[in-house]
Amino acid sequence: MSLLQFFIAVDVTVVNIALPSIGADFGVGGHSLTWVVVGYTVTGGGMLMLGGRLGDLLGRRRVLVLGTGLFGVASLLAGLAPTFGLLVVMRLLQGAGEAVALPAAMATVILMFPEGPRRSRALGVWAAVASCGLVLGFVLSGVITAHLGWRWIFLISVPFILVVLLAAVFLVDGDRPVAEDRRRRALDLPGAVLLTACPLLFTFGVVEAGEPGTSPWVVTAALAGAVAAGIGFVRVEARSRNPLVPPRFFAHRTRVAANLATVLLSGALSTSFLLFTFSLQDRLGMGPLGAGLTMLPLAVSLIVFSLLAPRLLGRWGARACVLAGMGFTAAAMAAIALVSASSAGGAAALVPAMPLIAAGMGFGLVGLQYVAVTGVTEDDAGIASGVQRAADQLGGAAGVAVCVGVGFAPTLHSFDPFVVATLLAGVGLATGAVVAWRMPAPAAAPAPAAGADPREPAG
Repeated sequence: MSLLQFFIAVDVTVVNIALPSIGADFGVGGHSLTWVVVGYTVTGGGMLMLGGRLGDLLGRRRVLVLGTGLFGVASLLAGLAPTFGLLVVMRLLQGAGEAVALPAAMATVILMFPEGPRRSRALGVWAAVASCGLVLGFVLSGVITAHLGWRWIFLISVPFILVVLLAAVFLVDGDRPVAEDRRRRALDLPGAVLLTACPLLFTFGVVEAGEPGTSPWVVTAALAGAVAAGIGFVRVEARSRNPLVPPRFFAHRTRVAANLATVLLSGALSTSFLLFTFSLQDRLGMGPLGAGLTMLPLAVSLIVFSLLAPRLLGRWGARACVLAGMGFTAAAMAAIALVSASSAGGAAALVPAMPLIAAGMGFGLVGLQYVAVTGVTEDDAGIASGVQRAADQLGGAAGVAVCVGVGFAPTLHSFDPFVVATLLAGVGLATGAVVAWRMPAPAAAPAPAAGADPREPAG
């Protein structure tokens, strides 16, 4: 499960440094290249709840194999794509494969471990693998593009995806027989389409608003379409016999608050990643390979904090861990903005921001993941996992669209882009902190008893 999580996370960031090479091969500019990144993230996030629902209705292992296979085939065809249009389509299919496979994988992990120290440690490993995949994607992109060519950033994952497929077939327990009434339920495809269209139109509108020469009518139409899709999604869900998110899910105030806080924290964290790489390359003049290698300490810090966070989760409680993660993220973004605005100290001055970003992800996201899946059962583990992952991914995409899209748009303001992006992300973090502070607290994950084997559940 973690191997699948790693390559899905890598594919979020692995294209960033390779974009100039892709543009040169296909003769397309930077504006079109943004869809190689955004298409994967938004499609994956928008369809995650449909993927979670599929796992609950059809069985986790069956859906896991289906989604992993789709992700692998799309990766192969993306690496072999003869045209830019086909490459974008394959990135959309990669996102769809992620959306189907990942909730089933996370639900499998959750149900393997009971609530308490074992589950919190498992989620810590899961988060550490995802975090390292995101960071190492930058490093791998630079190395692979320089020595093998950009197509191999997609092709290199194919043999590992085959390993995951075999492991899913032979190691994951078989699915329970699905009751006949559940099997006959129709999937909420209109809801899935509207949920994907809403962030896609929103991202398009925000990005286009900062492009010189863009018609205001195009931006207005895109943003109005996003609002209409959002309202349509709410109405469809209210009337659907089999909604993507059952109404009873929203009755669980703790889960709702945890997912809302996840949206806001992920938006700030995704923004901090881009600000970090922009600062290294644009402000400090480092090459793509050097910038990728400079981020290796961040990957190490992410492993440390993602493994440390589950232990502190039992001692501090989820709310304290989440608030600490948001505080660390705010400090990291302030440090990046300060160094970038003054250009003092070079890359070494950005090193202190690395453990702060890692602590923000480790404490904040692990704590929110634990809260968001508290009390799940066989019947709703998939949907709870899908909602949590959708909140994480769509929050990151929306955060980048707003903070970076507005911050780095010269047509919208004349201020330093790093400062503007940091301030916008700071507003989101402050709102997330208020939500986390008022979030009804679940039962704290109990810490292992003194002298007990930490690999065993307490009691």
